[in-house]
Amino acid sequence: MRLFVALLLEPGLLDSLASFQRRQQKADTSGSVRWVHPEGIHLTLKFYGEVMPERLDVIEEGLRYAVAGARPIPLRLTQVGAFPTSTRPRVLWVGLEAPPALELLYDRLERRGIEIGFPPEGAPYSPHVTLGRVREGHRLPPGAIDRYEMPNEGTAFLAEELVLYESVLTSDGPRYQSRLVLPLEA
Repeated sequence: MRLFVALLLEPGLLDSLASFQRRQQKADTSGSVRWVHPEGIHLTLKFYGEVMPERLDVIEEGLRYAVAGARPIPLRLTQVGAFPTSTRPRVLWVGLEAPPALELLYDRLERRGIEIGFPPEGAPYSPHVTLGRVREGHRLPPGAIDRYEMPNEGTAFLAEELVLYESVLTSDGPRYQSRLVLPLEA
């Protein structure tokens, strides 16, 4: 099973991001971007990858350890961006301004992951929400990212639940099934 850990986003924020996606989809007549299904939008903290089912218990124990004492985390939308760069975008995202509490939670997940045999990401954590991916063999026109209007820039919200998801690949793209939900409520 393919597993990852994420923070849930508030329903109102998901609606706003889905509306942003629809506007961009209408403007992109070439179909260059495969947009994430709105129900699949989340803030990824740790990707475990393919995991044998017998490892699920140790991962869940590590997640419980990581959230012990964690409170809901205030987050704020910042800007639209792309990986690897805005001039050669492959992944389209909305960035998040986050307090040290998010860095602490991320660090605890990474450290616990290393202890149970999962390598660290290797790059500094950049909090973002993936909204779409440029299709293989397609490119966005120069400056396209700069023309995207930020959906409710500065919108603040609380992340109150950590979720262990299983990513199930389907012909319509990945579908995420929650395996464990842990509230942030110290």
